[in-house]
Amino acid sequence: MPSQNRRSFSQQIVRVWQEQVHAKFPLLLTTIPITGLIVAILSVWGFLELADEVLEKQTKAIDTNILLAIKPMHTPLLDYVMHGFSFVGGTVVVTLVCLGLGVTFWRRRRKAEFKALAIAAIGAVSLNLLIKFMFNRDRPELWELVEGKTHTSSFPSGHAMMSLVIYGLVGYLLAVRFPLWRWWIAIGTILLVAIIGFSRLYLGIHWPTDVVAGYAAGLIWLATAILYLEVHKDNYPVSCYSNVEW
Repeated sequence: MPSQNRRSFSQQIVRVWQEQVHAKFPLLLTTIPITGLIVAILSVWGFLELADEVLEKQTKAIDTNILLAIKPMHTPLLDYVMHGFSFVGGTVVVTLVCLGLGVTFWRRRRKAEFKALAIAAIGAVSLNLLIKFMFNRDRPELWELVEGKTHTSSFPSGHAMMSLVIYGLVGYLLAVRFPLWRWWIAIGTILLVAIIGFSRLYLGIHWPTDVVAGYAAGLIWLATAILYLEVHKDNYPVSCYSNVEW
């Protein structure tokens, strides 16, 4: 697809999403928890705003300045550490986590958790591939990459999106299962997802707006999965949901 036609197609998709999907989110107020709905709406709004800026190429200067500010941080040890976090957020590890959880939920007949995982994983992967095809943004080439060059579209960051969705869901389930440790679990999950996103900038593989867009899009599916669990929480073992307060 020629770049001009691809951009026109992308703008049409963004416009339709704004007019048809985003405008109808308030109709869900009567059926799902308000907090999750607000998160989902803000995530959609943030992604749409950022996508519009990227389409207009208005983020190039700030993206470049941020990456150039990160470049002096490079050391052999930090290269190794960031490569490790990038691997943890990559396709192989995230897929293994999903398969392990899926098999566990299926064998234990935890249908709500299994379906929530499927919603999060399939939704995030599908959305990531669709957006990458629509935008086809070039990767940064500001310095020699620590990792090998990647030829897929830069926008959005699949590592940021998938790590937030999958590890975020794992963190939520652990916090529900171990309520006394919920804040430590939340802090650990946030730090893990944040470092994975930063590793993609450190390695020079993504623009900052790619990572932010990945988080915004990931929040949509994470909120959707958690909302599904909240709606169907009566199907969980009582012990898992007893005395849980956020």
